Amino acid sequence: MGEEAIAFAMIIIPLMVSLGYDSITGVLVTYIATQVGFATSWMNPFSVAIAQGISGIPVMSGAPFRIIMWVVCTCLTLFFTWRYAVSIHKNPETSLAFKSDKVFRGKITINSNSEPEPLRLGHILVLFTILGVIIWMIIGVVRWQYYIPEIATQFFVMGLLAGLIGVGFKLNDMQLNDIASSFRQGAGDLLGAALVVGMAKGIIIVLGGDQPDLPNVLNTILHHTGNMFGGIPAALSAWFMYIFQSVFNFFVVSGSGQAALTMPIMAPMSDILGVSRQIAVLTFQLGDGFTNMIVPTSAALIGTLAIARLDWVTWFKFQIKLQIILFIVGSLFIVSAVWINLQ
Repeated sequence: MGEEAIAFAMIIIPLMVSLGYDSITGVLVTYIATQVGFATSWMNPFSVAIAQGISGIPVMSGAPFRIIMWVVCTCLTLFFTWRYAVSIHKNPETSLAFKSDKVFRGKITINSNSEPEPLRLGHILVLFTILGVIIWMIIGVVRWQYYIPEIATQFFVMGLLAGLIGVGFKLNDMQLNDIASSFRQGAGDLLGAALVVGMAKGIIIVLGGDQPDLPNVLNTILHHTGNMFGGIPAALSAWFMYIFQSVFNFFVVSGSGQAALTMPIMAPMSDILGVSRQIAVLTFQLGDGFTNMIVPTSAALIGTLAIARLDWVTWFKFQIKLQIILFIVGSLFIVSAVWINLQ
């Protein structure tokens, strides 16, 4: 759930600002939450399963260690988010996004002095429509391998059904033309995100693409870096592999793409270095996952920041603290994996 977080960010971020938080909080509870789960998952089909298959080890093996890692990193990020949200709620002007958040202020107003609109049948049907589409999306991804085109269709159907319910039950005096105008406004909000996603992909094209079987800049970097890890202790070798995967993710943010490029070299090299192939997969998994939260080549991140009206430099100033914390925790897990000889 990386690119899909963009759709939720369009709803959550204005809500967060209206509740007295900021757009950064909205990014934390949408995109960052997905990436912590992605980076530490024990069952991720786009990174763990592919990397383990390429490495020749049982798919989904090492799950108990990864489950512990997921719990620790999720709780840590949750605590970080909670502390930040509390501090911003006390003093919103300290937020790095205070000026840019003015675009959201007033979109959703909460007036404690006015009587809330009663929850009517139409509202309940809209909520169940959203819930039904989320369940449909999860089942589709797991059972029928739905990806972006199918998920986009599901969100379109959800918006159309919610609009028809709004018209039928006259929610906020909604009319049929409001469905089209709302869709046009939403598409306009996404235009900036779509443009920066294309530019982020352009960096990879300039470097020659990310195909593992073609001569290009990325494969040259990968080959020469792979020859640098010989003759050092196993724990240090694994840590350097983690650093390399983190840096390499700047160029290839796709989990499956990075696995296809790096694991054919890293897996056999780990045998020479005295590191298990399971640990080689772990270094790839964490290096690929955590840096998705900060690298400007991540289309999903840039798209979410565009929705939040945050420039990348502002986001970097905030996120570097969490990035350092997660890097330290990831390093500790990798050293621990070497110590227990994770297989």
